[in-house]
Parts: sequence; C-alpha cells; structure tokens
Amino acid sequence: MKPMLQLVDVHRTYQIGESTVQALRGVSVTIERGEFVAIMGASGSGKSSLLQILGLLDNPDKGEFLMFGKNVNTLTEDEQAGVRNSVAGFVFQQFHLLKRMSILENVRLPHIYSGLKGDFHKEATERLRQVGLEARVDHTPNQLSGGEQQRVAIARSLIRDPLIIFADEPTGNLDSKNSAEIMKIFKALHEQGKTVIMVTHENDIAAYAGRVIVMKDGVIISDERRTGLEPPVVVAGEGGFELQGAGKGSLWQDGRFTGFMAQAFQSILANKMRSFLSVLGILVGVASVIAMMALGEGAKAAMQEQLKSMGSNMLSIRGGSAKIHGAAQGAGAVARFTFIDVDDIASLHTLVKNAAGVVNGNAQIVYGNKNWSSTLTGVGFDYGTMRATMPTVGRWFTREEIQKRDKLAIIGVTVVKELFGSTNPLGKTIKINRINFMVIGISPAKGFSGPQDEDDVVMIPVTTAMYRVLGKDYLSSIFVEVASPTLIEQAKVAVSEQIRKRHRLKEGDDSFNIRDMTEIQKMLTSTTQTMSLLLGSIAAISLLVGGIGIMNIMLVSVTERTREIGLRKAIGARKSDIMLQFLVESVGLTISGGFIGVLAGIGISLVLSYFAGWAVKTSLISVVLATTFSALIGVFFGLWPAKKAAELNPLEALRYE
Repeated sequence: MKPMLQLVDVHRTYQIGESTVQALRGVSVTIERGEFVAIMGASGSGKSSLLQILGLLDNPDKGEFLMFGKNVNTLTEDEQAGVRNSVAGFVFQQFHLLKRMSILENVRLPHIYSGLKGDFHKEATERLRQVGLEARVDHTPNQLSGGEQQRVAIARSLIRDPLIIFADEPTGNLDSKNSAEIMKIFKALHEQGKTVIMVTHENDIAAYAGRVIVMKDGVIISDERRTGLEPPVVVAGEGGFELQGAGKGSLWQDGRFTGFMAQAFQSILANKMRSFLSVLGILVGVASVIAMMALGEGAKAAMQEQLKSMGSNMLSIRGGSAKIHGAAQGAGAVARFTFIDVDDIASLHTLVKNAAGVVNGNAQIVYGNKNWSSTLTGVGFDYGTMRATMPTVGRWFTREEIQKRDKLAIIGVTVVKELFGSTNPLGKTIKINRINFMVIGISPAKGFSGPQDEDDVVMIPVTTAMYRVLGKDYLSSIFVEVASPTLIEQAKVAVSEQIRKRHRLKEGDDSFNIRDMTEIQKMLTSTTQTMSLLLGSIAAISLLVGGIGIMNIMLVSVTERTREIGLRKAIGARKSDIMLQFLVESVGLTISGGFIGVLAGIGISLVLSYFAGWAVKTSLISVVLATTFSALIGVFFGLWPAKKAAELNPLEALRYE
C-alpha cells in the first residue's frame, strides 16, 4: 500500500530582506495512515516549514512531495486548495477564529468552499459536541477562553471529516490544564483512526504522539516510534481521494455562491459605520443622477407642453423683407397676406387641416384705475384649437362674432393678475386703446418662452383688430396646421407655390418665409436633451468619486483581513472564491448605496418640485441606469482589491501582523 505522505529530498529556502534562510535541507520522510506524529525542534529548526509543506500551505523549492503516491508538486494552486479542503484539517496556535461570527458559523466555514449544498448547522453542532462546546453554539470567540477557542478550531478542522489533522503548536497559547484537555481530544481523534501531525516544542505534549521527529537546522536528526503504540486500523475508503480536479467545480451549481453572499453581507453588517461611509459616495452620486435627470426630464416635459401651445404640425407664414437698391423695406413690405390667402391655403385639403390669419400689435388696456401695456393678437375662429389657446375659464369667439367685428376679448393670466387681481374678469368691460371690450374668457397659462411672457396677451377677433383697433388691411401672419407630420415638407412646397402664384412672385424671392414649427421643436428638444446629458454627466462624476472611495475601503479591508484571507485559503478557498467574495462585498456596498440613492434622488426631486416649483419627472430609465451603473462601479473598483486578496499567499497571510 502506498504511503499517505512522502517527502523525497525536499529543500525550502526563504528570502527575508537581504538574508537567505534555508529552512529545509534535503528532508525525506514518510508518514503512514493512522499515525500520530509530533515534529519537534528548537525555533528555526524547520519544523513549521515541514508541517506547512505537508499541509500544502507551502511548496518545496526542490524535491518531491507525494500524496497517496501522486506528485503534489504538479497540482495547480486551486487544486491544492481543493485537497486542503477535503483531506486536511488545520489547528493553529493563534486559533484564527473570525470574531464577527458565532462559533457555530466558524466551525462550518470550510463547507462554504466544499461545493456541497446545505447549511451544515447540524454537522457543526455535532463537532462542537465532540469537543464539549455544544452549549456555546451561539457565542462569539470573544466570549470564550483560550482553551475553548482552541476547541472551536479543532471542531472546525473536523467538519469536513479530513484524513489528516495538522496542528501547529496547538497548546502554545494555553495553560497546562487546557493543554491537557486539548491533547486528550487529539488522542481520541487518533484512536478513531485520524492521522495527526503536530508541531510542538514541549516534551510532555510530544509524549502523546506515537512517533517523534526531531529537527535541527533544516534536517531531521532523529525519527523515533514509541514501542507499543501501533497506528490504529484505517477504515475502508479512508485512503481514496482523487487529487487531480480537486479544485474544480461549477460555482453556480454547487453551494459556494450562496455562501459567499451570506459571508459578504455579514462582513458589511459587521462594520456598519464604515460600510455606511463607504456607500455614502455612491448614495450621493446615484441621488444626484436621479435628481438631475428628473430635472432634465421635467424641463423636457415642460418644454413639450410649451411646444403644444405652438400647435402640432404647424407652419408659420410671415411676410419677408423686400430689398430695393440693397435697402430692406421691412417685414411684409412686398407680400401682404389677406383672408383670400387664408382661404386659398385652406383649400389644399389633402395637405392642410386648418389655416388661420393673425394680426399682431401693442395695446394699452385699462380697467378702472389700473392700466397695463400688453400684446394684442387678432385671431380667427380656428386659432384656439390650432394653438391650444381655448379658454380654461369662459369661452372662445363664435364665427358670427368674428364676422360682425364684435368687441370681445380673451385675456391671459398675467393681464388678469395685473388688472383684476383676485376678481373674476368675466363679463367685465375693459378699454383697449380707448375702445370698450367685454371679457369673455381667460386663456390657459403657458409660462415664458425665452424672455417672452406667453400669458401677457389679449386676444380679440381678427376682423375687430384689423378694422377697429389697429387700422390694418392685411394680416401679420398665417398659421397652417398640416394634416400629418409626414406631409410637412409637401405642405411647405404646396403653400409656397400657392402664395407665389397668387402674388405673382418669382422663384427665389424672399418677400415671404415659411417657418416649420417642428424645426423649433427639434431644436428645443435637442437643447433639453443636451442639458439632461450635461446634468447627468456632472452627477455621474459623484458616482466615480464614490467608486474610488469603495476601492479605498476595500483595499483597507484586504489589509485588515489579511489573516482571515490566509485562513480561508488554508481551509480550501480557491483564488476565484476569494476574488468573488470580495467582489460580492464591493457590489453589495454599491448596490445598497444605489438603492438608498434612488430613494433619496426621488425624494430630492419631490422636494425641488414642491418647494422650488421646478418641473421634475423621475423616469424609470434613470433609476435603472443609476442602479446598473452603481453595480458596475462596484465590479470595476472592487476588482483590484479582490484580485489583490486572491493573490495573497496563504502562509504569508496567516503570519501577517
């Protein structure tokens, strides 16, 4: 039968500063199954180095290490981790218990990296019962004595039912009474068929072993077996283990990922204040993105409402400026439009839905002892529906009233405020340029369009404006509502031809111009989109800063938890396991900050809307983008700390101070 462990001419050299230390010098040793071996020697003799190589925590520089007759040197780092998880159980002098966990969770820790599904609470409780601590399962390591903590470490080493138990100075930090208790446990385990390899410098502790190996200056100077202590009979199947492929396994099919999730959030909750400060940057960034994009979307929505006031699919036709001897003659100097032009354009039924002529001017409005200078607009019957100016209070003009040139007025909310205050203006008589008009309606509020107050307006019938107030016999402009957005270009061409034909204008004559309202809409929409992107980009910088903060915290966490990482690697964690665990922590922090940031951003938007009166609109896409971006920030900035943690050498990490 092949021996369990066999070293052949093994050398191990360490570089400490500028000094080279030869820890092992050609060591050859064979350990059979079921042995209880004590390795002794003075400090610096190489006993710990020998144990670390036997336990796959370190690799020799030269020589062969055979396990069950197979060369361990050929295994990858992850495969060695898999072997440690399945074959070896470690008991350290410093205990290496994770203080934020209960002792039950400490004991079942190796199972997280085993790939087996389940919580293994029952198995962990049984191992604690085996070492006499079943009544303390809910306690943390800080609540236990040194001897009890070492028992927890022994229970943890047994949870995977290993073939070999490696103990490095297991009684080094204990008094004589606790040392005796711990050694009784090792003796009982040996009697159950476990192979125990222990490093000690005490003769009374080594006396429990059936074989004592003494080392000095990196070589074995004696290897003695005590008479009368034969290795116990090994139970069937104890020696069967497949070394190759021990570090492989599907992360998603086995139980590792759920274990990593639990471990990550346990770590986050263990340092609540630091975790909160870590996510604060992400929280502010996400809240800023949500609030800024809500402002942008609100501005866009407000702009769209304002654009509705222009009317949909609208063309605006105005007289151009003719040039005589290079001098401009003023708007409308050549092409002056009349109601005949309106009728001609309206006759283009396949392209035009409505057409309305408008007369513009200024007027002094007087009511009682108050007066106000405002914009006067003479409008036709269809103007109200075309330009979305139908009164919210009162009514629109009838066709008969327009035809009879009645003295009726519809006023904007600014005019109402200046002249009437809180009084109802309907039915009241106002003077427009010294002519009495009766108020029959209040036009809907539209706000400002640039510097222009769209609510500072008085509308009267177009015929009344032309012939009774302004004394004009031509229209200032014509508004045309096109039948469909797809027909706008065709309508512009047809209307242009109609005007040129009626006014006998040459091609290229600029005595009139047609403005496409959709072009203005596109320009304004583009402006609001640009502003939204600008605001979102500025807010995204906060996310970037928050991500850098997460990276710094995770780097600090890696440094603080170096020994913990070493322990996790010693009990079977692969590089990918450590890396993924730290990534889960990082992403967990950023997503938590992102979630709180979304709520804060929505709250800020509502506050701005309520107190500042700003138009805000929180969109689902901004929430999704901010949350997704926060997760990506966690992955990106957590990658380096996670990689740094994964690349730590388990032995160096365990020794870290």
